[in-house]
Amino acid sequence: MFTSLAIPDKPGSARSAIPEPPPATRSRSIALLRERIVQIERMHAKGSAERSFPLGIGAIDRALPTGGIRLGALHEAVSAGPDTEHAAAATLFVAGILARTGGPIFWVLRQADLFAPGLACAGLTPDRIVFAEAGKDVLAVMEEGFRHAGLTAVVAEHTGRLSLVASRRLQLAAEQSGILAILIRRSPCFDDPALHEPTAAVTRWRIAALPSPPALAHAPDTPGLGRARWRLDLTRCRGGEPGSWVVEACDATGRLGLVSGVSDRSAQAA
Repeated sequence: MFTSLAIPDKPGSARSAIPEPPPATRSRSIALLRERIVQIERMHAKGSAERSFPLGIGAIDRALPTGGIRLGALHEAVSAGPDTEHAAAATLFVAGILARTGGPIFWVLRQADLFAPGLACAGLTPDRIVFAEAGKDVLAVMEEGFRHAGLTAVVAEHTGRLSLVASRRLQLAAEQSGILAILIRRSPCFDDPALHEPTAAVTRWRIAALPSPPALAHAPDTPGLGRARWRLDLTRCRGGEPGSWVVEACDATGRLGLVSGVSDRSAQAA
């Protein structure tokens, strides 16, 4: 038979009599703990760099701590200006990334308003995509997609607020599965404050359409439509710094083109 003993918690009791470690010892312990955390972060970054997908533009890839789009992580893409509602530029940006990855893709839609053949303009053929119309359950269906083996990426289009808890669940699911996760944010209001709230996404991209150049550089007065241009803003990057670049939109192989003379600026300057 065991008898429980109540230990008093008053001054002079056995519990309060336990001496605290001296300040020097506490400082040393904290320093060792911080050093250990840095070592773990470096090991994690090294492993992530081996599982990253470069965008193919040195100025952008160098700004990313892993040298490219990190696999097994959650990323966000949102269009700027009037395109925030339809996210056409953000969708083509994501399609260009996925076009060069290979393998099947699970794409979750709130409603069937995506013209799938248009993704082929960025090199992503519809035969690689499995579409799911999820209504209000976009995030839940996206999380379910990580449980299916053989997928290269899981993409979802989300309208509305994204809480930290929900984004952390998606980030954790992406880490455990090793699958690339991209969330395309949409909103009927281009200055929606919900698009700026903190989330667990590793990177956050904002794509704004810019005027296209003349079709013929040596004949600027000749009518025609040149290759589309975007201002590509990296507004958040875990372990890195924000940046802004003017690029040519994805071509038929999914590749971006850097516009010389106006690249590699800070997000604040842009």
